[in-house]
Amino acid sequence: MTTALLVLDAQRTVLEGPGAVPAATTVRAALADLLARARAAGSPVIHVQNDGRPGYPDEPGTDGWGLVFDTRPGELTLRKTASDTFAANDDLADTLRGRGIDHLVIAGMQSDYCVRATSRSALQAGFRVTIPSGAHATYDDEAPATELARAVEEELAAEGVAIVPVEEVRF
Repeated sequence: MTTALLVLDAQRTVLEGPGAVPAATTVRAALADLLARARAAGSPVIHVQNDGRPGYPDEPGTDGWGLVFDTRPGELTLRKTASDTFAANDDLADTLRGRGIDHLVIAGMQSDYCVRATSRSALQAGFRVTIPSGAHATYDDEAPATELARAVEEELAAEGVAIVPVEEVRF
């Protein structure tokens, strides 16, 4: 069994500057920790980068579109234009299985969009899914961002996703 780290949309527009999510500092540190531990363990790392529409802060080629963390040789980088990474990359499940991956640790942005949608598709495709609590975030909306993130964790836990503290994630 192989565990991979899937980092969703860790882009400058959501983790740096005035447009960052409220928990940007905490989430960025959690993502850095997960990346360091996954790399040290030799686990596969997959970076996902959202391609925003023209004029959006994450429009390809803009500063906000850039990834916060450098990718390393051998790490997969995917692009998407939809919340669900699997829907945006039709061959993703087969690619992961071809690399022997059966467990995904999913972290990044945004809890109530990409984290939720990608986690559900991963489950439907037969992968075990873990979400590190504190390694994903969103913006304030109909409720404060922390409440929205917690609600997503509760929804996904009821569907079979393991929700664990960042420090308890094992690669």
